[in-house]
Amino acid sequence: MVAMTTDTPPDQPVPSIEEFLAALPRGMGDLNKKMGIELVEISPDRVVATMPVEGNTQPYGLLHGGASVVLAETLGSLGAGLHARPDRVPVGVDINATHHRAATSGTVTGTATAIHLGRTMAAYEVVISDEQGRRICTSRITCALVAKERVGL
Repeated sequence: MVAMTTDTPPDQPVPSIEEFLAALPRGMGDLNKKMGIELVEISPDRVVATMPVEGNTQPYGLLHGGASVVLAETLGSLGAGLHARPDRVPVGVDINATHHRAATSGTVTGTATAIHLGRTMAAYEVVISDEQGRRICTSRITCALVAKERVGL
């Protein structure tokens, strides 16, 4: 189990998924739409989404490792964005992934759990599992939380 640390208390209500996506400059973004990523749950502490294996495979028919990393980065970045709002935005600075087993069909679920929520940095552990609950991939993402003006927003 990963312990979470936080430097800032939660001071804002968590928006609904629809409200949150509507407030983003580009919603879920084109890549996430193409990959079929769908949000299930959002909060600064935990973000959950699903992604189909079909359409996200490598030449041997297995879920592409890069697709798992896209899912992990999306979840960690969205959680960090919820934590950082309204005056800061997340910018990924590090991500890693360990691929444990293959997925060849169905849907995978990614669950990002906050490890650290600070003023200038947020980190998440992301576990991706198959429909049987078996761990497919474990990832860790760290985001810098920067002023919106610094990234042109």
